[in-house]
Amino acid sequence: MNKLLGIILIIVGAVMLIWTGFTYTKKEKIIDAGPIQVSADREKSVNWPPYLGGVLVLGGIVIVATSKK
Repeated sequence: MNKLLGIILIIVGAVMLIWTGFTYTKKEKIIDAGPIQVSADREKSVNWPPYLGGVLVLGGIVIVATSKK
């Protein structure tokens, strides 16, 4: 179980090192006055620091190295 968790942490950490964030589009209502509705697409972004991916990779390596067979 610990070995699987370590491998998952290594994979997630490597992905976080490669992609440091992502953006998505969200539709928001600007005006909602009875039958009249105005909405706009807003672009949102989610970013994380690259060192977080490195920490996850190192933690995964430590878990895999210390897990029992």
